[in-house]
Amino acid sequence: MEEILFDDIGSYPLPDGVSKEWVRNAFKTREEDEKLFTVINDAFQQKIDSGVQVPTYPQYQDMNGQFLKVIRDENCCESPFEVKLECARIEELEAIESVAKAYKEKFGETLKVRICVTGPTELYLKEFGGTHYTDIYSLFGKSVNKFVRNSMKAAKHFKIATVSIDEPSIGLNPELAFGEDEIISALTESSKAASKWGADVEIHLHSALYYNLACETPTINVIGMESAGTPSYMDLIDKKVLEDTDSFLRVGIARTDIYTLAGILNEKYCTNVWKEPQYLPEIVTELETPAVIAKRLRIAYRRFGNLIKYVGPDCGLGSWPNQRIAFMLLSNVAQGIKDFRESL
Repeated sequence: MEEILFDDIGSYPLPDGVSKEWVRNAFKTREEDEKLFTVINDAFQQKIDSGVQVPTYPQYQDMNGQFLKVIRDENCCESPFEVKLECARIEELEAIESVAKAYKEKFGETLKVRICVTGPTELYLKEFGGTHYTDIYSLFGKSVNKFVRNSMKAAKHFKIATVSIDEPSIGLNPELAFGEDEIISALTESSKAASKWGADVEIHLHSALYYNLACETPTINVIGMESAGTPSYMDLIDKKVLEDTDSFLRVGIARTDIYTLAGILNEKYCTNVWKEPQYLPEIVTELETPAVIAKRLRIAYRRFGNLIKYVGPDCGLGSWPNQRIAFMLLSNVAQGIKDFRESL
């Protein structure tokens, strides 16, 4: 069996006492980098300690705003919507260098990291909605590619092993006006550098409806799907299409739809668990247990076998109630993967 790698999608709860407003201001002013970097590094270290093999830096910025603030800055652009390479920086990667350095010193190997960049489709829809400007769409793809290229070039103590293009609107947003060829072209443009540098290029979709577009994109080799929360997504994937296009899967094996999970507890206890949070740990002790997670992975493996390359939670954990429960979910995933491997 080929090794199945455990990665995560990115977002993570903030620690107690740190607000989203403070984080937004800290990223905006860069006047409190010491505290900001500590917040980022502590969360990143938790992911490593939980057993995530290819962790994503904790995403505490808005997925669109993080990139659009640079693309909108005329001082950072060569032309409208095309950023200068030197401005195309993912700030969190600067922060995690210290954790990656300590990891290398402790274990004698380079930490593999997953980065997540918002895709050209998502950025375009945020700026232009249902309009149809193919040239601008292409420029967003070029800008996304520069963020990836610059990140891979600048990494010192870690290796960017996986680059994920986050495109939740593909298959869900009715405003999307571009044809299949245009989408494939923009996705290809955005992932050229990652493919050239030898990273796995993953597309993170919230719906598997148009997964074939990713399969037909020559620079993308991993299709992510949220199959823990929506198992029927696996029915949309044709194994032969994956085989014919040398594509692999990133399978969600732990649910992250926290409000639905909390609703199960609300019904069980006839209460509001957000007001009575003592019940919330049951999400990871009774619902999303290692046994449940291992069972999902076994079902997926029976269908797709070695075409599964990555597994992890469906989506990010930023909306989860606290870091302790988020850490427990990631730990449960690690144990579930271990139990699956031992059962083969």
